[in-house]
Amino acid sequence: MTTNDVLANSLELPLGIAARTTKTALWNDSADPMELTRSIEFGAVGATCNPVIALTAIRKNIGVWHSRLQEIAKANPTSSDSKIGWLAVEQLSIEAAHLLEPAFERTGGRDGRLSIQTDPRLHRDAEALVEQAVHFSTLAPNIIVKIPATKVGLAAIEEATYRGVSINITISFTVSQAIAGAQAIERGLDRRAAEGMEVREFGSVVTIMGGRLDDWLKYRATKDRVLIDPGYLEWAGVATLKKAYELFTARGYRSRVLSAAFRNHMQWSELVGGDLVVSPPFDWQLRINENLIPAKNQIGVPVDPKIIQTLLERLPDFYRAYDIDGLSVDEFDDFGPTRRTLRQFLEATTDLETLVREVLLPEAT
Repeated sequence: MTTNDVLANSLELPLGIAARTTKTALWNDSADPMELTRSIEFGAVGATCNPVIALTAIRKNIGVWHSRLQEIAKANPTSSDSKIGWLAVEQLSIEAAHLLEPAFERTGGRDGRLSIQTDPRLHRDAEALVEQAVHFSTLAPNIIVKIPATKVGLAAIEEATYRGVSINITISFTVSQAIAGAQAIERGLDRRAAEGMEVREFGSVVTIMGGRLDDWLKYRATKDRVLIDPGYLEWAGVATLKKAYELFTARGYRSRVLSAAFRNHMQWSELVGGDLVVSPPFDWQLRINENLIPAKNQIGVPVDPKIIQTLLERLPDFYRAYDIDGLSVDEFDDFGPTRRTLRQFLEATTDLETLVREVLLPEAT
């Protein structure tokens, strides 16, 4: 099946079927306008942007962005290369948000959201994260702001929610992080209600980066010379997402679980049927459709207990991810995937600044 075939028959293919027949919301893990436009045809009702995604989108369309970066610099003559890069991220996000406005209006704000991530360099400063989140929330009515599930980030999440910002909790890999994030959102909403402020549909979501958890456990298994069925390691993120979803449903949190950082199709197919969000990169959407992965209601089907028990016994970091008390808030920042992902986001921010510098001040020849 060709890509054109996929597009022509999108409503009859797995993603389209799931979008039409279940509560599971599809978001596109990119703000690239061409990819998002096509993903919307599959039923996508949301999208996301972070330093890695923005850098990729700008590099892929550098012919367009070369002149746009120059225009931004001309309009902001005293801004640093870093600031110009972040203004480009804002432009990319605003354009993607516009594409999602119909879904935002149709769902009353529950979906149709464009996620934009706070600057990872602010990760130690809760007040700075809140101020940037408030600023980002003014870019478009359907903006949702990413703040990390770290100790500092949780304080920022509560305060930003209180100040009216819709939140997408990111850099999150564990049940304990997801629960702590959902509780921070609840506290922010409750503070608003107690002061008589509007508690509308914020559309807030709590991400678990299941694929990045899988990556980390594979790394630990290799480093610690642990030999188990390699297929079991593909289920760790899925099991953690299902556990978090079960707890969110039982506790009635006003935020939804979001599955991100795809490494296998099960991070979509095993969650279909749940009132949650799945956010695969566009190429994963194509592959799911091209391979006709069944869009069956799988959210209530438990992961094989043997797989879970083996992972719990052989990999301590799976226990830390899966058990509701696996990590304390004080331990969030030192969890391996947290450090690894935050470093990657910081590196992408540096790379974006370098790209801007190369456009505005190319090397002399």
